[in-house]
Amino acid sequence: MMDNVLETEEAIEISGGDFEEFFIRERDRLFRVLVLATRDASEAEEITQDAFLRVWERWTRVSRMDAPTAYLHRVAFNAFLSRRRRATVALRRRMFSVASTPDEIAQVEGRHIVIQLVRSLPARQRAAVVLIDVLDYSSEEAGELLGIRASTARELASRGRAHLRERMSNRDE
Repeated sequence: MMDNVLETEEAIEISGGDFEEFFIRERDRLFRVLVLATRDASEAEEITQDAFLRVWERWTRVSRMDAPTAYLHRVAFNAFLSRRRRATVALRRRMFSVASTPDEIAQVEGRHIVIQLVRSLPARQRAAVVLIDVLDYSSEEAGELLGIRASTARELASRGRAHLRERMSNRDE
């Protein structure tokens, strides 16, 4: 039993030594590659350390691979991409949490004002504005629905929008 323990310790020492050589041989190159990828030396250093730690944890399996260096680089770039995704998600969350919550009362009031202004338009202008600008019909489709030419539908919508702009600017003053 004691012989097995000694053999295991020797195996760990030998594989640890191989890892040390691997680390010394690959450390600077991986770091330089990551500095180019991250454009940040401190982030590159952290990723380099994380990658070597992961490889060291699996060294008995990695050392038997055909290309342990390729595995190291894959682990490092997976860590880099994972960090980038987490940073993007955190940034999005921060942007959404910083954005002020919409004032629902102001939205309702705004909607009410727009409805009143649209109601103040003559019927044909109102119909043209609603069909073209609200429902996104083309002027040809709106003209067909209203029983008028497309150019007439465009003109009615244009006059209606001008009337709304004028009324809105008067409200702002």
